[in-house]
Amino acid sequence: MSPSIVMLLASIGVFSLFCQWLAWRVRMPAILFLLAGGIIAGPLLGWLDPQPLFGELLFPLISLAVAVILFEGSLTLRYQEIKGHGKMVRNLIPVGALVTCVIATLVAHWALDLPWPVALLFGAIAIVTGPTVIVPLLRSVRPQAKLANILRWEGIVIDPVGALLAVLVFEGIVSWGQGNVFSHSLFIFVKALTVGFLIGAVAGWMNGVALRKHLLPQYLHNAGTLTFMLGVYALSNELAHESGLLTVTVMGIWMANMRQVPIDSILEFKESLSVLLISALFIILAARIEFASIAELGWGLAVVLAVLMLVARPLSIFLSAIGTNLNWREKLFLSWIAPRGIVAAAVSALFAFQLQKLGHASAETLVPLVFMVIIATVTVQSLTARPLAQLLRVAEPANYGFLILGANQVARQIGQALQKHDVPVMLTDTNWENVRQARMDNLQVYFGNPVSEHASTHLDFTGLGNLLVISPYKHMNSLATYHFLDWFGKGSVYSLSDGDQDQLARHQTAEKIQRTRGLFGDVSYAKLASLVSRGYTVKTTHLSDAFSFQAFQEQYDFQAILLFVIDARARIRPVTTAMELQPEKDWVLISLVPPQPPKDRKEKDTSSQTEATG
Repeated sequence: MSPSIVMLLASIGVFSLFCQWLAWRVRMPAILFLLAGGIIAGPLLGWLDPQPLFGELLFPLISLAVAVILFEGSLTLRYQEIKGHGKMVRNLIPVGALVTCVIATLVAHWALDLPWPVALLFGAIAIVTGPTVIVPLLRSVRPQAKLANILRWEGIVIDPVGALLAVLVFEGIVSWGQGNVFSHSLFIFVKALTVGFLIGAVAGWMNGVALRKHLLPQYLHNAGTLTFMLGVYALSNELAHESGLLTVTVMGIWMANMRQVPIDSILEFKESLSVLLISALFIILAARIEFASIAELGWGLAVVLAVLMLVARPLSIFLSAIGTNLNWREKLFLSWIAPRGIVAAAVSALFAFQLQKLGHASAETLVPLVFMVIIATVTVQSLTARPLAQLLRVAEPANYGFLILGANQVARQIGQALQKHDVPVMLTDTNWENVRQARMDNLQVYFGNPVSEHASTHLDFTGLGNLLVISPYKHMNSLATYHFLDWFGKGSVYSLSDGDQDQLARHQTAEKIQRTRGLFGDVSYAKLASLVSRGYTVKTTHLSDAFSFQAFQEQYDFQAILLFVIDARARIRPVTTAMELQPEKDWVLISLVPPQPPKDRKEKDTSSQTEATG
C-alpha cells in the first residue's frame, strides 16, 4: 500500500530535520545532506515523486518559496555595512559577477551545446554563492578574519544580486520570445523592469512606514510583512510576467536601508522559516533529479565544473583584488571558495520549468547541471578548504578568543582588559544602550540575540572559541549556554553563579548548564555589578620575585576578585571554582580590585585625622 499524502508531507519534514541535525553534528553544510536525502528518497528509492504529490501546485509553491528566500536575503543588504568591508567586496560584486557569468555562459554553450539563452541563464545563476553554504564552511575552516569577512559579505550580497541578474536574464528571454517585432519585445522587457522596481520600491516604503509608525501590532510584524510581500509578488506577476522576484528583492533592499525600521524580529523569524522552507525545498527539488538527465550531460559536465572552479573563480578574484592589499596566498584561498546554495537550486528549477513551457526544450538540462555544480562545489571545497588554508598559512590559530554575552559595564571592563592583551573579544547584547557604550569603548559588539539565525550569518566568530556569560538575563543565559556548549564544546563555556542557591529544586538550572558555573570564583552577576558601581575596576598585575601572589592579595586586603590568569607561556584562562590556582612569577593576573588598596585608605584617613587635630 502506497503512503498517504499526509504521510509523505510529514515525512519530508521529519527527513529534512534529520538532515539538518546530521549536518550540525558533523559541522558540514546542511545542503549536502539535504541533496543526498532528496536523491535517495526520489530517484534512488522511488519513495518521493513531487510531481504527482503536488500536481499543478508544485511550481507555484516553489516560486512562492523562492520569493520568500530572496526577500529575506535582501533584507540583509544594508549599504553602510557593505561599504565597511573594503574595496575587495565592492569589486567582487560587479567584476566577479560579470566574469563568472560570461565564462559560465561560454563554457555551457561550447561544452554542453546549450542554446545561448539557456547558457546565459545558467551563467547568471552560477554567480550565486550564499551565506547558507558559506557560513558553515567558514566555521570549520576558520580563515583569517579579513578573508572570512570578504567571503561572508560576498555571500550575503551576491544572493539577491545574482537572483536579480537571473530574473533580468529570464525577463529578457521571455520578452524576446513575445512577437517578432523588436519594439514589442523591448517594451515587454522594459515593462517588467519598471513594474519590478516601481512596485518593489513602493511596497518596501509602505511596509517600512507601517513598521516604523507601529501601524501594525508587534505580534503581526512577521506575519503581516510576509503576507504583504507574497501579495505584492502575486500582483507584480499579474501586471508583468515573472517580474515578482525582482519586485520582492527591491522591496527587501528598500526596507533594509530605511531608517528606524524594526526589521530585526523579521530577520530572526527567518531562522525557523528558512530551516523549514529551505530544507523541504531542497529535498523536493533533489527528488526530481533523474540520473538519466545527469548522464546525458556527459564529459561536458566535467569541463563546466573544472572551468568554473579553476578558471572563472580565480580570474574573478585576481581581477577584483587589483588595488587591494591582499597577498598571493590570500588570493589563492579566496579563489578556491565559491560553493553554490539554495537560491541557485530554486531559481534554476523555477526558470527551467517556465522556459520549457515557452518551448525551450534544452531548458530541462538546466536543473541537473546546476545541482551538480552545487554538489561538486560544496563537497570538494568543504573537504579541501581547511588543509588549503593551513598550507597557505591563512588559517586562524587556535580559537582562544572570547564571546561575551552581555555588554554591560562589567562585561565592557573585562572586554577592554582582554583586548589590551591582544585577545580577540566580541560582546553581544540586546540592550541598545549597552551596545552603544561598548562601541564608544572601541569594543567589537553584536546587537541582537547570539543564538539566532541572523547571528550565525552576521556575527563574526573568527578567533572566538570560548563563551563568557556575564549577563543578568537568566533565560538568555541558559539558551546561550546550551547553544555554545554544542558549538564551542565542553570546557569552553563559562557562566556566573545564579546567586540563588537556596531556591527549590524544581527551579534549579539543568545539570548540563550547572557544570559551566563557577566563573570568577562562584561570584554572581549581581555582586559584580554592585562592586563596579562602588568603584571597583579591572586591573592587570604582573607577578615577579619581588611581588608574589601573596603580596598581591595582601595589597588589596584579600578583597580583589581574580578574573583571568595568563601563565608564563602566554596562555589565558578564566578563573573558576574548579581551577587549582597557584600563580607563579612571570604570571599576569587580571582582577577586579577596589578603588584603592584598603591600607592606603586607612593611611589617608589617619593622615587626615592628624591634620585636623593639629
